[in-house]
Amino acid sequence: MSIAIKYDRVLSIVGDVIRIALPPQTIDDPEGPRFGDLATVAEGNGPPRVAQVVRLDEGEASLQVFSGTAGLSTRSQARFLGHPPKVAISGNILGRVFAGDGRVIDGGPSLAHEPQVEIGGPSPNPARRALASRMIRTDVPMIDVFNCLVESQKIPIFSTAGEPHDALLARIGVQAEADVVVFGGLGLTFDSYYRFRAAFEDAGVFARTVMFVNQASDPALERLLIPDMALAVAEKFAVEEKKRVLVLMTDMTAYADALKEVGISLDRVPSTRGYLGDLYSQLARRYEKAAVFPGAGSVTILTVTTMPGGDVTHPVPDNTGYITEGQFYLREGRIDPFGSLSRLKQHVIGKETREDHSAVMNTMIRLYSSARDAQRKQAMAFELSAYDERLLKYGALFESRFMALSVTLPLDAALDLGWRTMAECFSAEELLVRQNLIDKYYPRDEAA
Repeated sequence: MSIAIKYDRVLSIVGDVIRIALPPQTIDDPEGPRFGDLATVAEGNGPPRVAQVVRLDEGEASLQVFSGTAGLSTRSQARFLGHPPKVAISGNILGRVFAGDGRVIDGGPSLAHEPQVEIGGPSPNPARRALASRMIRTDVPMIDVFNCLVESQKIPIFSTAGEPHDALLARIGVQAEADVVVFGGLGLTFDSYYRFRAAFEDAGVFARTVMFVNQASDPALERLLIPDMALAVAEKFAVEEKKRVLVLMTDMTAYADALKEVGISLDRVPSTRGYLGDLYSQLARRYEKAAVFPGAGSVTILTVTTMPGGDVTHPVPDNTGYITEGQFYLREGRIDPFGSLSRLKQHVIGKETREDHSAVMNTMIRLYSSARDAQRKQAMAFELSAYDERLLKYGALFESRFMALSVTLPLDAALDLGWRTMAECFSAEELLVRQNLIDKYYPRDEAA
């Protein structure tokens, strides 16, 4: 690796940011420092610390030091490496765990000699992407039946603190129909990281999984690199190996908080609730990596976005909603069927799935909505009709058979169970479903 530039005039050190003076001739120098490039900073004979160029102004560059600036002074020296962060990419990275700076942290053999690619590249050209047309089955009934996950979709799980979003994300990673799973952990506790890894290992899918993990005690700047590393690897597997890649990331709110932390250290003007004005662009730049590549594979992105205090108008979920193609709402330990939405499900329902899929989905949700009304009538001590009683029975069955996160069912089995559940509570005429579907799928031996 050639090191082209070395400077020792330090202007200031504020937090983890060190400002380096640049001579005038570097402005037009193609070998000079560029935004996003890596650098090393060292004090005397001390070990070099990795940093990244986070701002370029006339006559100076600002470097964010990954491991902090403690022990550095204005006598430090900076060397620019001339390239942005890179990540190893080959079949040998499957089943491996990386830190936010690209280091292997699983105790396995080094991957230093594997091919590497630069991270943070442009998103695929929208005009060259193929249309979404394939479903990713997860065996989670509330997803497969009611809000299908579709290849190339970008969709978050909106959740709050204390909800089992990590368990749901790990379960989807284990059960989803994907060739490769790329996991990005942002600000995880060690216990959370261990649970994810144990879930993948216990299910026997770790050999097709790549993990990039930034723990809560790790530098904030490394947290910002995790999505770019995960997506660079996903894109390479999709394009060059023609794999169906599922990218899982948690928690994007921690990513946005890291953006805010770095921005404040650079004296950038904050916007709503202290977040920076380019929050939307930063999130969109990552989410727009989801695509189906013609003649190759695909990248699908599923993330967790926690809503502080359950506030959906918080800047992170609010901006996310304008970028993504729907959302899954996790409330009270269940996926809420009314707040959840998949905007791409119409591309696969009835095309890649059974002919009765749309009818079962719409009818079950309509009846569950009526069951919720009956539950409110019961709570207010109103008199209930016989139909209300059947709605209450249906609501209880729906919640236990479909909404419980412990339920695992293939799609066709879930559709059959949906017909049986409706038949236990309602006659065929009350379902208001096309007669040809009733004749084919309605289980009359279990009719109410």
